[in-house]
Amino acid sequence: MSDTVRSDVRLIKKYPNRRLYDTHTSSHVTLADIRQLVIDETPFQVVDAKSGEDLTRSILLQIIQEAERDGEPIFSSEMLQSIIRFYGPFQGMLGSYLDKSIQAVIEVQKQTGEQSTQAWNDFLRSQMPVMQNLMQQYLEQSKKLYLSTQNMFGLFGARPGANKKGDGDQ
Repeated sequence: MSDTVRSDVRLIKKYPNRRLYDTHTSSHVTLADIRQLVIDETPFQVVDAKSGEDLTRSILLQIIQEAERDGEPIFSSEMLQSIIRFYGPFQGMLGSYLDKSIQAVIEVQKQTGEQSTQAWNDFLRSQMPVMQNLMQQYLEQSKKLYLSTQNMFGLFGARPGANKKGDGDQ
């Protein structure tokens, strides 16, 4: 997003003392208040009060970090490690996959209504190990494909056929 904020987006300013100020309500807010904005689907943007830099993603990550610390975590250490491994050539693919998966869950929840939310949460909790295993397998296959492509095209200093006898004799 650019340095300008649309008029329909709630502006939250973050000051050097780490306090957050909601310009709509003219009051200081907490991460819990911003979490509620997310839940209520209220459009907002968090900016640095001095520079105008967009800090929204950083604040959202802080909210996720607090939620992971305070409740039953969504992300296991193994899953977080897998996500970290995806940064680089595959991060766009993983981001798209995760976004589509979460949107599918949200759509199912909307269609089935609030009464089935607990049943859906129980189902997802039971499926988490399966999803983690599938993601790990996918990561390993992607890694093998990437390394094969890397070797085939001689990336990172490797030359195709460099292991052949007599190649380096010139």
